[in-house]
Amino acid sequence: MEKALQTMIDNMPEKTGKSLNEWKTILKEKSFAKHSEGVNYLKKEHGVTHGFANTIVTLSKEENHAPTDLVDQQYKGIESLLPIYEKLLLVIKPFGDDITITPKKTTVSIIRKKQFALIKPATKTRIDLGLKIKDKPTTDRLESSGPFGSMCTHLVQLTDADQVDEELTDWLKEAYEKAK
Repeated sequence: MEKALQTMIDNMPEKTGKSLNEWKTILKEKSFAKHSEGVNYLKKEHGVTHGFANTIVTLSKEENHAPTDLVDQQYKGIESLLPIYEKLLLVIKPFGDDITITPKKTTVSIIRKKQFALIKPATKTRIDLGLKIKDKPTTDRLESSGPFGSMCTHLVQLTDADQVDEELTDWLKEAYEKAK
């Protein structure tokens, strides 16, 4: 997929009349609230095809939101949950140097070759930790994935950093091991 994206970026000046950086500058001046608004603007005002418009807007947004900004936004107003998030990362990072931590708008994906955990501030007082551990029975604490659907198999609700304990660390490690 990355090669196809790079080809698209390389072909952008010829196909759209501007480089990716030129398009990013134009979009920065407009600062659209929604992805679709930026795509529609490029299509209608500049005659850019949908594929290129979507790529330009997506890459522009990635640049405008550094990973730390995304995490800061997730916990804005609920900073009391940050110690739980930070403790989860402290536990996960030593598992291996093949872990990628990918903040998104509302969640943080923890990936090895596959995603094995998902961290989401769910309420003002709770983080939902999604885990992908196939064929693991649920317990009172290790619940069915619920709102995470197929992205995860299990869910653990965390309201305090002390809940990131040995049992939870073992589940995280098991999810990591199965994400080869």
